Amino acid sequence: MDHLFTVDGGSATPVSPTALAAEGLLERQHLQEWVIAHPQVLGESVLVITAEFDRWADTDGVPARDRLDVLGLDSTGRLVVVELKRGTADRDVHLQAITYAALVSRFDLDTLAQAHRSFLKGRGESVELDACRQRLLDHVDGEWSPELLQRPRQVIIAADFPKQVTHTVVWLSEMNLDIDLIQVGLWKVKDHLVAGFTKVYPTPEVKEFTLAPARIEAKAAAQKLEERTRAQNAVHVIVGGGLLPDEAVLRLTPRHGVTEGIREAILAWVGEDSSRASATWNNNTAKPLTWKADGKPYTPTGLANHIFTSVTGRKADGIQGTTWWDINMAHVPDTVDPDEWGALAGTNLASLAKQLNGTSKDWTGLHTLLNAVPAGRWTTYGDVATVIGSHAVPVGTHLATCGQCPNAWRVLNAAGRVSPGFRWSDATRTDSPADVLSAEGIRFDAGAATQEARLALGELRRMLGG
Repeated sequence: MDHLFTVDGGSATPVSPTALAAEGLLERQHLQEWVIAHPQVLGESVLVITAEFDRWADTDGVPARDRLDVLGLDSTGRLVVVELKRGTADRDVHLQAITYAALVSRFDLDTLAQAHRSFLKGRGESVELDACRQRLLDHVDGEWSPELLQRPRQVIIAADFPKQVTHTVVWLSEMNLDIDLIQVGLWKVKDHLVAGFTKVYPTPEVKEFTLAPARIEAKAAAQKLEERTRAQNAVHVIVGGGLLPDEAVLRLTPRHGVTEGIREAILAWVGEDSSRASATWNNNTAKPLTWKADGKPYTPTGLANHIFTSVTGRKADGIQGTTWWDINMAHVPDTVDPDEWGALAGTNLASLAKQLNGTSKDWTGLHTLLNAVPAGRWTTYGDVATVIGSHAVPVGTHLATCGQCPNAWRVLNAAGRVSPGFRWSDATRTDSPADVLSAEGIRFDAGAATQEARLALGELRRMLGG
């Protein structure tokens, strides 16, 4: 930012630039804290993992003295190495950034979780190691990729950059090394200081026209990442929306990323041991599948890759594992009504997430609606789900496990029957929802509530205020 003005109508008054050193502002106590407090200056969706990190060792096991200013993690799963200079950057500042990038490229999830826990503890926040690990996993939109960790992005922030640095960074970028140069400026406006962060390299135009030809090879890797991201996004949609209950059984059907010949070989291999064909679902965004063949947890793509390698002896390449796992209609979870479960027949995880993307898991609307259902009337899982913007299966799962839903006995399946998964919050109760509904004046014919007492969709919407 070359010029800054204060404006009063048609009058513009130049604002004098100053410098951090001139104002007594320090690199660690001030500039570094600004970045930690506002990581958006490093790019979109960056989580700060640690700062002032120095817990590495050389080949002799002696701790190194160098301190990494800031280490972040972006939402794609790449590490972000940040080097800070309050004045003009040193002529070899890019070498420091590259050195730190090389060191952190060997980090794994556990190392990063330990570093994050220590960082938070130093700031007065006590968080368990498992919680730190889960925070890192949840921050990544796609599947956690050790390969991506080996390619950190570097950000150098300084008041100015000598030409030696800018020329070298341009060349390194053309060689497919990701380095951003961000200029921090300081101005004095009356009694206040104003700081600004401006990316000076690469600009959007440089990224598009100069660097793109040199990064054709990286495009294939990005496409693979996109496939992994789609798979992991499907898991987040399903878990976030409560679309599948725990212990739902999934059946293996190889699809994306394999030829017909390999598909037949996998099915033949599965035929040798039926446990290879099944996995159970658990609402865990990290590894939601438990394979019945070995009892170990996997991601959908991780398990598909494992099966592919077991059959072919080759490393899998570009499989979207969420297309491989179908909902097994023969195994209806206790918490789900069979009629509603049947609506998901033949659905794989990818299709389920696409079909039900946006389904709500905020049950405030559900509780409000159920509270308004009067005695002597009943409704269905499907109608309730339609009104609150959800789906019958997660609604049924929630009602079966909530324990605090008002008037839950007034929700029946589409045929007017009590769901087999219904449970009273008071385990000592021996009466059935049909007994209570009958006492409220609802007639039953052959075990099904009469339709005359069923609430119409319009009535339900009015009860919810719409």
